[in-house]
Amino acid sequence: MSLFNPLDTVSLQSPTVSVDFSPKLGPSRDPEAPAKRWYHYLPLSAAVFLILAPQPSWFYVLFDYHFTTIHRPDLFVTHLLITYTLLFMIFSSLIVCVARDPGPVTFDEPNADGDNAEADALINPLEDYSAPGKWCRKCWGPKPERAHHCSICGRCVLKMDHHCPWLGAKCIGHRTYPAFLHFLLCITLVTTYIAVVCATAVWHAFEDPSKMNELMPLHGIFLTFYAVVFTLVMGSFYAYHLYLVFINQTTIENLSPFLILRHLPPLPLTGHDLSDPPLEPELSRPQRHLVQDAHGHIRLYDVGWRKNFRQVFGWNHPYGWVVRLWYGGSAPGDGRSFPRNPKSEDLLARLATELVKDERR
Repeated sequence: MSLFNPLDTVSLQSPTVSVDFSPKLGPSRDPEAPAKRWYHYLPLSAAVFLILAPQPSWFYVLFDYHFTTIHRPDLFVTHLLITYTLLFMIFSSLIVCVARDPGPVTFDEPNADGDNAEADALINPLEDYSAPGKWCRKCWGPKPERAHHCSICGRCVLKMDHHCPWLGAKCIGHRTYPAFLHFLLCITLVTTYIAVVCATAVWHAFEDPSKMNELMPLHGIFLTFYAVVFTLVMGSFYAYHLYLVFINQTTIENLSPFLILRHLPPLPLTGHDLSDPPLEPELSRPQRHLVQDAHGHIRLYDVGWRKNFRQVFGWNHPYGWVVRLWYGGSAPGDGRSFPRNPKSEDLLARLATELVKDERR
Protein backbone atom coordinates (compact mmCIF):
# COMPACT_ATOMS: atom_id res chain seq x y z
CA MET A 1 0.00 0.00 0.00
CA SER A 2 1.51 3.29 -1.01
CA LEU A 3 1.38 6.26 1.27
CA PHE A 4 0.81 9.81 0.13
CA ASN A 5 4.02 11.58 -0.64
CA PRO A 6 3.85 15.38 -0.34
CA LEU A 7 6.77 15.61 -2.76
CA ASP A 8 4.27 14.74 -5.50
CA THR A 9 2.92 18.29 -5.28
CA VAL A 10 6.33 19.88 -5.62
CA SER A 11 7.69 20.58 -9.07
CA LEU A 12 11.33 21.55 -9.49
CA GLN A 13 12.35 23.95 -12.22
CA SER A 14 15.83 25.09 -12.99
CA PRO A 15 17.30 27.37 -11.89
CA THR A 16 14.47 28.26 -9.46
CA VAL A 17 12.09 26.16 -7.36
CA SER A 18 8.37 26.39 -8.06
CA VAL A 19 6.01 25.06 -5.42
CA ASP A 20 2.35 24.36 -6.14
CA PHE A 21 0.07 23.48 -3.25
CA SER A 22 -3.44 22.32 -4.07
CA PRO A 23 -5.70 23.39 -2.57
CA LYS A 24 -4.27 26.58 -1.12
CA LEU A 25 -4.17 26.68 2.65
CA GLY A 26 -5.22 29.63 4.67
CA PRO A 27 -6.54 28.15 6.96
CA SER A 28 -6.53 24.57 5.70
CA ARG A 29 -9.95 23.03 5.12
CA ASP A 30 -11.42 19.80 3.89
CA PRO A 31 -13.47 20.72 0.78
CA GLU A 32 -15.86 17.83 1.46
CA ALA A 33 -16.78 19.08 4.94
CA PRO A 34 -20.28 20.60 5.19
CA ALA A 35 -20.53 24.36 5.56
CA LYS A 36 -21.74 25.82 8.85
CA ARG A 37 -25.49 26.54 8.85
CA TRP A 38 -27.69 28.79 10.95
CA TYR A 39 -28.84 25.91 13.16
CA HIS A 40 -25.26 25.33 14.31
CA TYR A 41 -25.61 28.54 16.33
CA LEU A 42 -28.72 27.37 18.20
CA PRO A 43 -26.72 25.81 21.09
CA LEU A 44 -24.78 29.08 21.44
CA SER A 45 -28.07 31.01 21.57
CA ALA A 46 -29.35 28.58 24.19
CA ALA A 47 -26.17 29.07 26.26
CA VAL A 48 -26.57 32.86 26.17
CA PHE A 49 -30.24 32.49 27.13
CA LEU A 50 -29.38 30.24 30.10
CA ILE A 51 -26.89 32.85 31.33
CA LEU A 52 -29.25 35.82 30.99
CA ALA A 53 -32.61 34.23 31.88
CA PRO A 54 -32.18 34.35 35.71
CA GLN A 55 -31.14 38.01 35.77
CA PRO A 56 -34.64 39.51 36.42
CA SER A 57 -35.13 37.15 39.37
CA TRP A 58 -31.64 37.96 40.65
CA PHE A 59 -32.33 41.71 40.57
CA TYR A 60 -35.70 41.15 42.25
CA VAL A 61 -34.16 39.15 45.13
CA LEU A 62 -31.41 41.72 45.67
CA PHE A 63 -33.78 44.67 45.63
CA ASP A 64 -36.55 43.10 47.73
CA TYR A 65 -34.27 41.53 50.35
CA HIS A 66 -31.23 43.81 50.67
CA PHE A 67 -32.77 47.13 49.71
CA THR A 68 -36.36 46.85 51.01
CA THR A 69 -36.31 44.27 53.82
CA ILE A 70 -32.99 44.59 55.64
CA HIS A 71 -32.26 48.14 54.37
CA ARG A 72 -28.70 47.48 53.23
CA PRO A 73 -28.26 49.42 49.98
CA ASP A 74 -24.49 48.96 50.29
CA LEU A 75 -24.88 45.17 50.03
CA PHE A 76 -27.35 45.63 47.18
CA VAL A 77 -24.81 47.65 45.18
CA THR A 78 -21.92 45.36 46.14
CA HIS A 79 -23.72 42.20 44.97
CA LEU A 80 -24.71 43.90 41.71
CA LEU A 81 -21.16 45.05 41.03
CA ILE A 82 -19.64 41.63 41.73
CA THR A 83 -22.11 39.60 39.71
CA TYR A 84 -22.24 41.91 36.70
CA THR A 85 -18.48 42.27 36.64
CA LEU A 86 -18.26 38.49 36.43
CA LEU A 87 -20.97 38.48 33.74
CA PHE A 88 -18.96 41.02 31.74
CA MET A 89 -15.92 38.75 32.01
CA ILE A 90 -18.03 35.73 30.99
CA PHE A 91 -19.21 37.39 27.80
CA SER A 92 -15.73 38.75 27.07
CA SER A 93 -14.22 35.26 27.08
CA LEU A 94 -17.26 33.88 25.24
CA ILE A 95 -16.76 36.39 22.43
CA VAL A 96 -13.09 35.41 22.21
CA CYS A 97 -13.96 31.69 21.96
CA VAL A 98 -16.53 32.36 19.24
CA ALA A 99 -14.76 35.06 17.22
CA ARG A 100 -11.09 34.04 17.43
CA ASP A 101 -9.59 31.34 15.26
CA PRO A 102 -8.63 28.46 17.59
CA GLY A 103 -5.34 27.84 15.80
CA PRO A 104 -4.94 27.84 12.03
CA VAL A 105 -2.56 25.38 10.45
CA THR A 106 -1.29 27.41 7.50
CA PHE A 107 1.79 27.60 5.38
CA ASP A 108 4.14 30.32 6.59
CA GLU A 109 4.35 33.59 4.73
CA PRO A 110 7.40 34.08 2.51
CA ASN A 111 10.40 35.41 4.37
CA ALA A 112 12.55 38.39 3.44
CA ASP A 113 14.44 36.38 0.79
CA GLY A 114 11.21 35.41 -0.96
CA ASP A 115 11.40 31.77 0.16
CA ASN A 116 8.66 29.82 1.84
CA ALA A 117 9.60 28.04 5.07
CA GLU A 118 7.01 25.28 4.64
CA ALA A 119 8.02 24.77 1.01
CA ASP A 120 11.63 24.37 2.12
CA ALA A 121 10.48 21.74 4.59
CA LEU A 122 8.52 19.89 1.94
CA ILE A 123 11.47 19.60 -0.45
CA ASN A 124 13.79 18.63 2.40
CA PRO A 125 14.26 14.84 2.16
CA LEU A 126 15.12 14.68 5.86
CA GLU A 127 11.56 15.63 6.79
CA ASP A 128 9.27 12.59 6.52
CA TYR A 129 5.73 13.83 6.03
CA SER A 130 4.51 10.31 5.32
CA ALA A 131 4.96 9.44 9.02
CA PRO A 132 1.77 9.17 11.09
CA GLY A 133 0.59 12.54 12.32
CA LYS A 134 2.90 14.54 10.03
CA TRP A 135 0.53 15.19 7.15
CA CYS A 136 -3.24 15.56 7.06
CA ARG A 137 -4.74 13.68 4.13
CA LYS A 138 -8.13 15.38 4.50
CA CYS A 139 -7.25 19.07 4.41
CA TRP A 140 -4.03 18.41 2.46
CA GLY A 141 -1.36 20.08 4.54
CA PRO A 142 1.33 19.53 7.17
CA LYS A 143 -0.02 18.73 10.63
CA PRO A 144 2.18 20.11 13.44
CA GLU A 145 2.70 18.36 16.73
CA ARG A 146 -0.48 18.00 18.83
CA ALA A 147 -2.63 19.35 15.97
CA HIS A 148 -5.73 17.36 15.04
CA HIS A 149 -8.22 17.35 12.21
CA CYS A 150 -11.80 18.19 13.18
CA SER A 151 -14.20 16.33 10.91
CA ILE A 152 -17.04 18.72 11.82
CA CYS A 153 -15.15 21.93 11.07
CA GLY A 154 -13.29 20.27 8.20
CA ARG A 155 -9.86 21.58 9.18
CA CYS A 156 -6.84 20.99 11.37
CA VAL A 157 -6.50 22.95 14.62
CA LEU A 158 -3.31 23.66 16.54
CA LYS A 159 -3.30 21.83 19.90
CA MET A 160 -6.94 20.97 19.46
CA ASP A 161 -8.70 20.22 22.74
CA HIS A 162 -12.23 19.41 21.58
CA HIS A 163 -15.06 20.57 19.34
CA CYS A 164 -17.67 22.52 21.29
CA PRO A 165 -21.18 22.87 19.81
CA TRP A 166 -22.16 25.27 22.62
CA LEU A 167 -19.66 27.89 21.47
CA GLY A 168 -20.81 28.46 17.93
CA ALA A 169 -19.90 24.92 16.78
CA LYS A 170 -16.21 25.78 16.95
CA CYS A 171 -13.12 23.97 18.13
CA ILE A 172 -11.23 24.88 21.28
CA GLY A 173 -7.55 25.03 20.42
CA HIS A 174 -4.23 26.70 21.14
CA ARG A 175 -5.46 30.28 20.74
CA THR A 176 -8.79 29.90 22.58
CA TYR A 177 -8.14 27.36 25.35
CA PRO A 178 -7.25 29.96 28.05
CA ALA A 179 -10.40 31.95 27.19
CA PHE A 180 -12.44 28.75 27.41
CA LEU A 181 -11.05 28.01 30.88
CA HIS A 182 -11.74 31.63 31.88
CA PHE A 183 -15.34 31.21 30.66
CA LEU A 184 -15.85 28.07 32.77
CA LEU A 185 -14.23 29.61 35.85
CA CYS A 186 -16.28 32.83 35.74
CA ILE A 187 -19.54 30.93 35.32
CA THR A 188 -18.63 28.72 38.27
CA LEU A 189 -17.78 31.77 40.41
CA VAL A 190 -20.90 33.77 39.58
CA THR A 191 -23.28 30.83 40.08
CA THR A 192 -21.65 29.93 43.39
CA TYR A 193 -21.95 33.54 44.51
CA ILE A 194 -25.63 33.74 43.50
CA ALA A 195 -26.40 30.43 45.20
CA VAL A 196 -24.89 31.57 48.50
CA VAL A 197 -26.62 34.98 48.47
CA CYS A 198 -30.02 33.56 47.52
CA ALA A 199 -29.79 30.70 50.01
CA THR A 200 -29.06 33.25 52.76
CA ALA A 201 -32.10 35.32 51.75
CA VAL A 202 -34.36 32.23 51.66
CA TRP A 203 -33.11 31.09 55.07
CA HIS A 204 -33.91 34.51 56.51
CA ALA A 205 -37.37 34.37 54.91
CA PHE A 206 -38.18 31.08 56.65
CA GLU A 207 -36.88 32.38 59.97
CA ASP A 208 -38.97 35.58 59.88
CA PRO A 209 -41.65 35.27 57.15
CA SER A 210 -43.70 38.21 58.47
CA LYS A 211 -41.15 40.72 57.15
CA MET A 212 -40.77 39.15 53.71
CA ASN A 213 -42.61 39.65 50.46
CA GLU A 214 -44.24 36.33 49.60
CA LEU A 215 -42.73 36.32 46.09
CA MET A 216 -39.12 36.78 47.15
CA PRO A 217 -38.66 33.23 48.59
CA LEU A 218 -40.02 31.75 45.35
CA HIS A 219 -37.46 33.67 43.28
CA GLY A 220 -34.79 32.83 45.85
CA ILE A 221 -35.49 29.07 45.81
CA PHE A 222 -35.57 29.04 42.00
CA LEU A 223 -32.26 30.90 41.77
CA THR A 224 -30.59 28.77 44.42
CA PHE A 225 -31.51 25.54 42.64
CA TYR A 226 -30.61 27.00 39.22
CA ALA A 227 -27.23 28.24 40.43
CA VAL A 228 -26.36 25.03 42.28
CA VAL A 229 -27.01 22.95 39.15
CA PHE A 230 -24.84 25.28 37.06
CA THR A 231 -22.10 25.25 39.69
CA LEU A 232 -21.99 21.46 39.81
CA VAL A 233 -21.99 21.03 36.04
CA MET A 234 -19.63 23.84 35.04
CA GLY A 235 -17.48 23.48 38.15
CA SER A 236 -16.91 19.79 37.47
CA PHE A 237 -16.04 20.55 33.85
CA TYR A 238 -13.61 23.26 34.95
CA ALA A 239 -12.01 20.96 37.54
CA TYR A 240 -11.45 18.33 34.84
CA HIS A 241 -9.77 20.85 32.54
CA LEU A 242 -7.69 22.19 35.41
CA TYR A 243 -6.47 18.63 35.94
CA LEU A 244 -5.57 18.45 32.24
CA VAL A 245 -3.54 21.64 32.59
CA PHE A 246 -1.70 20.10 35.55
CA ILE A 247 -0.64 17.09 33.48
CA ASN A 248 -0.34 19.01 30.19
CA GLN A 249 -2.84 17.02 28.15
CA THR A 250 -5.68 17.98 25.88
CA THR A 251 -9.08 16.32 26.09
CA ILE A 252 -8.32 14.37 22.92
CA GLU A 253 -4.98 13.16 24.30
CA ASN A 254 -6.56 12.22 27.62
CA LEU A 255 -9.46 10.27 26.10
CA SER A 256 -7.57 8.68 23.17
CA PRO A 257 -4.93 6.30 24.55
CA PHE A 258 -3.95 4.96 21.13
CA LEU A 259 -2.53 8.31 20.04
CA ILE A 260 0.69 7.38 21.82
CA LEU A 261 1.29 4.65 19.22
CA ARG A 262 2.49 7.23 16.71
CA HIS A 263 5.22 8.30 19.17
CA LEU A 264 6.69 4.81 19.64
CA PRO A 265 10.36 4.29 18.68
CA PRO A 266 11.11 1.98 15.71
CA LEU A 267 10.08 -1.61 16.36
CA PRO A 268 12.42 -4.59 15.75
CA LEU A 269 12.46 -5.56 12.09
CA THR A 270 11.64 -9.23 12.66
CA GLY A 271 9.47 -11.34 14.88
CA HIS A 272 6.15 -9.49 14.47
CA ASP A 273 3.53 -8.52 11.91
CA LEU A 274 2.81 -5.04 13.26
CA SER A 275 3.15 -1.85 11.27
CA ASP A 276 5.78 0.62 12.36
CA PRO A 277 4.36 2.38 14.27
CA PRO A 278 1.52 -0.04 15.08
CA LEU A 279 -2.05 0.82 14.13
CA GLU A 280 -4.92 0.39 16.56
CA PRO A 281 -6.91 -2.14 14.44
CA GLU A 282 -3.84 -4.42 14.29
CA LEU A 283 -3.63 -4.85 18.05
CA SER A 284 -5.00 -7.87 19.85
CA ARG A 285 -7.10 -7.46 22.98
CA PRO A 286 -4.11 -7.97 25.35
CA GLN A 287 -2.08 -5.46 23.35
CA ARG A 288 -4.92 -2.93 23.49
CA HIS A 289 -5.11 -3.33 27.27
CA LEU A 290 -1.35 -2.87 27.41
CA VAL A 291 -1.59 0.44 25.54
CA GLN A 292 -4.50 1.61 27.68
CA ASP A 293 -2.59 0.84 30.88
CA ALA A 294 0.54 2.58 29.59
CA HIS A 295 -1.49 5.64 28.61
CA GLY A 296 -2.07 6.48 32.27
CA HIS A 297 1.68 6.63 32.93
CA ILE A 298 3.08 8.10 29.70
CA ARG A 299 2.58 11.85 29.71
CA LEU A 300 4.55 13.11 26.75
CA TYR A 301 4.31 16.82 27.48
CA ASP A 302 4.23 16.87 31.29
CA VAL A 303 7.25 19.00 32.22
CA GLY A 304 6.16 19.89 35.76
CA TRP A 305 3.00 21.64 36.83
CA ARG A 306 4.58 25.11 36.94
CA LYS A 307 5.84 24.89 33.37
CA ASN A 308 2.59 23.24 32.32
CA PHE A 309 0.61 26.17 33.70
CA ARG A 310 2.99 28.62 32.07
CA GLN A 311 2.32 27.04 28.68
CA VAL A 312 -1.38 27.85 29.05
CA PHE A 313 -1.58 30.92 31.28
CA GLY A 314 1.83 32.56 30.79
CA TRP A 315 2.29 36.03 29.33
CA ASN A 316 5.16 37.90 27.69
CA HIS A 317 4.52 41.52 28.67
CA PRO A 318 4.33 43.23 32.10
CA TYR A 319 0.55 43.67 32.16
CA GLY A 320 -0.38 40.29 30.71
CA TRP A 321 -2.22 39.40 33.91
CA VAL A 322 -4.82 42.08 33.07
CA VAL A 323 -5.73 40.24 29.87
CA ARG A 324 -5.80 36.94 31.73
CA LEU A 325 -8.14 38.44 34.34
CA TRP A 326 -10.36 40.13 31.77
CA TYR A 327 -11.02 37.46 29.15
CA GLY A 328 -8.38 34.74 29.50
CA GLY A 329 -6.22 35.72 26.54
CA SER A 330 -4.47 33.11 24.43
CA ALA A 331 -1.72 30.61 25.14
CA PRO A 332 1.88 31.75 24.55
CA GLY A 333 4.07 30.09 21.95
CA ASP A 334 3.41 29.15 18.35
CA GLY A 335 1.28 26.09 19.09
CA ARG A 336 3.45 23.96 16.81
CA SER A 337 6.22 22.66 19.05
CA PHE A 338 6.22 21.71 22.73
CA PRO A 339 8.88 20.51 25.18
CA ARG A 340 8.78 16.77 25.92
CA ASN A 341 8.89 14.93 29.19
CA PRO A 342 12.34 13.26 29.15
CA LYS A 343 11.01 10.21 31.03
CA SER A 344 8.43 9.50 28.35
CA GLU A 345 10.99 8.19 25.82
CA ASP A 346 12.03 5.33 28.11
CA LEU A 347 8.38 4.47 28.81
CA LEU A 348 7.57 4.48 25.09
CA ALA A 349 10.54 2.18 24.40
CA ARG A 350 9.30 -0.23 27.09
CA LEU A 351 5.80 -0.15 25.60
CA ALA A 352 7.17 -0.93 22.13
CA THR A 353 9.14 -3.87 23.53
CA GLU A 354 6.13 -5.24 25.39
CA LEU A 355 3.92 -4.97 22.29
CA VAL A 356 6.43 -6.96 20.24
CA LYS A 357 6.81 -9.57 22.99
CA ASP A 358 3.04 -9.98 23.15
CA GLU A 359 2.91 -10.35 19.36
CA ARG A 360 5.46 -13.19 19.44
CA ARG A 361 3.48 -15.23 21.97
